[in-house]
Amino acid sequence: MSGVKAESGSAWRGLGHWNLYFLSKLLLLWLGYLNLQPLPNLALAALLLLPLPGQWPQRLRLLLVLPLALALLYQDSWLPPFSRLLAQPGVTDFTWDYLMELAGRFVNWQLCGLLLATVVAYVYLHTWVRFTTFTLAGLAWLTLQSIGMVAPLPMASSETVTPAGSLAQTLDEKLQYFYRTQQALKTDFPASTNAQAPFDLLLLNICSLGWDDLDAVGLRSHTLFERLDVIFDRFNAATSYSGPAAIRLLRAGCGQGSHASLFESAPQQCMLMDNLRNLGFGTDLALNHNGQFDDFLGEVQRQGGLAQPVVEQQGLSRYLIGFDGAPIRRDGEVLGRWWQQRLQRDGQARALYYNSISLHDGNRRIMADGDTQPASYRERARQLFNDIEHLFDQLEQSGRPVMVVLVPEHGANLRGDRMQIPGMRELPVPAITHVPVGVRLFGMVSNAAGPLHVTKDSSYSALSELVARLYRQQVTEGGKVDLSRLIEGLPATSWVAENAGSLVVKEQDATYIRLKENSDWLTYTTR
Repeated sequence: MSGVKAESGSAWRGLGHWNLYFLSKLLLLWLGYLNLQPLPNLALAALLLLPLPGQWPQRLRLLLVLPLALALLYQDSWLPPFSRLLAQPGVTDFTWDYLMELAGRFVNWQLCGLLLATVVAYVYLHTWVRFTTFTLAGLAWLTLQSIGMVAPLPMASSETVTPAGSLAQTLDEKLQYFYRTQQALKTDFPASTNAQAPFDLLLLNICSLGWDDLDAVGLRSHTLFERLDVIFDRFNAATSYSGPAAIRLLRAGCGQGSHASLFESAPQQCMLMDNLRNLGFGTDLALNHNGQFDDFLGEVQRQGGLAQPVVEQQGLSRYLIGFDGAPIRRDGEVLGRWWQQRLQRDGQARALYYNSISLHDGNRRIMADGDTQPASYRERARQLFNDIEHLFDQLEQSGRPVMVVLVPEHGANLRGDRMQIPGMRELPVPAITHVPVGVRLFGMVSNAAGPLHVTKDSSYSALSELVARLYRQQVTEGGKVDLSRLIEGLPATSWVAENAGSLVVKEQDATYIRLKENSDWLTYTTR
């Protein structure tokens, strides 16, 4: 396009084909696929519009702008920041099959078709329409909107907008109040005693199992849930990654802390396993994997107060091959071997922390010829539930008093949304952190007529309180458990979830996110 001559002899030109870059980003923003930052994009447009004399300065500018534009596009996306990827060296351990599977999920054919139509329309119209005017007007409007000088533009049905200043202040205040009150929350465990603990405790920490995933594969009504005594309808795992989820469970004696606090030393009263040891439990750790990816085993040992796994995996069949190429054992076999070890020990009651990754994204089934193929989430979930039910049968037949707590780490995000492809869990939104938590008591409840439901927002402190209450009741009263009294008034926890790079808060049935590199709150809409 021709422009007006500047005094230097160079010409003020339009953005040319760079309009396509900016207009495509504005379209993706309107559809909810981007978190476009107006000021950096406006600055990039200004750099492109700056008149330069001669071809060499313009070519040098192009060499500078191309990587800047790509980096800005990545930053405007909902993909995790590079700092997050660099902090996860285990990503390089992903198998080639899993990397190819992930790459395929990034392809949105409907979106590709829409962008292609945009390109065709631009090529056809750019000789008649001054697109630079529309591009600059859009970026300027977004910039003025970001500083509160104009009202937001209408968005598509799934919108991502910055809340008004008063609401943003409310969210900040709510978050500060939340962490302040959670810091003061402690479970009142009984004083240390030399008495025998009155029951065994099994904590089944399952990776990648959320209510949304169960809905996606039609397993919400599986018979396993009918066999539970207590179900937490609104349990928030508070994170969407395994290590932090395990640490939060193992530190359930205190209220919910920030993500950063998980990797600092915690008071002994927070450490669930330390509290249980003080009450006469022996504590065990078992996994159906090697625990090496992302140093999971090291984290639960250092931050959760656990020792080496007690179940030897030698001789157990390779049930699956993990996303990192490591073998995964069948849950029923690992739990069955631990239970046989428990029966042989007799004596001291045991508290087991068990971690399973059978449902993790990217796991593959081993074929008879040694090759592998993708393993259906639905089939793996059914197998896991059947294995847990088989464990229930074993515990029931033993006649021993046992408390089993099923507590998933986080969901799998099977369906994904406009901000996160299926399987991605960088943003700990409710679809991922809303997990099915349940409790089954053996040898302590007489003919419970179906599960009781805890309907308020809950998290790990409610489980810690439940264990302490059951211990206290069994020691002082013995006999059968009054379930209604046991779950009455359990601690409620407001819905706050956090990862290393993102924060999520629910307020009046709406979900808001805040990315660490951007202090603004954004409204999160899923689909």
